[in-house]
Amino acid sequence: ISKGDVRNALLRSFGNTLERTTLGNLEVERMERVMEEDPFVADADTWVDQNNILHVRIKQREPLIRVLDNNGGNYYLDKKGVKMPPSKNFTARVLVATGNLPPYTADFMEKKRHPLKDLYNLTNTLQNDDFFANFIQQIHYNNAGEFVLVPLIGDQKIILGSTRHLDDKLNRLKIFYQKAMPATGWREYETINLKYNGQIVC
Repeated sequence: ISKGDVRNALLRSFGNTLERTTLGNLEVERMERVMEEDPFVADADTWVDQNNILHVRIKQREPLIRVLDNNGGNYYLDKKGVKMPPSKNFTARVLVATGNLPPYTADFMEKKRHPLKDLYNLTNTLQNDDFFANFIQQIHYNNAGEFVLVPLIGDQKIILGSTRHLDDKLNRLKIFYQKAMPATGWREYETINLKYNGQIVC
């Protein structure tokens, strides 16, 4: 969100007379509520200082992953799993999720099993690992209900399957890339399948 967006949002809500409003008539708390209704704003603080200057401090929401699903959905999930629209000012450099993902519903995190919940947890796991945060660029959810990872380097598709036993699968993958790939070369395999317990099938 830009400074201009903040200014325009306040002018839309309070009118063009805002700059000529007396301090006693400024609705500071309502300004905060107006700004917090913006989909890019996590928190807003508004106050007037001792020099009679109005301040608006915005904490922006942080996108975690961009979703481009088969239903025409194009949005971000933020770090709390809340939907955000794309911004006209900025394209976030985050993982991209594609495929047969269900449409977003606000209660998806409360479900016991849900593809968006699995996607959110998978993305967090990848982003919290120094190796995978810089290595995986895309997550695809195929028609069989499996997650497929697309690395930044190499032409492989990494078939993760479900997110069950995720730590074990990613640990096997990391060992494979560190030990086996340097010996065989990055173009040796088209698919790397992690679905089967205790093994990697290429």
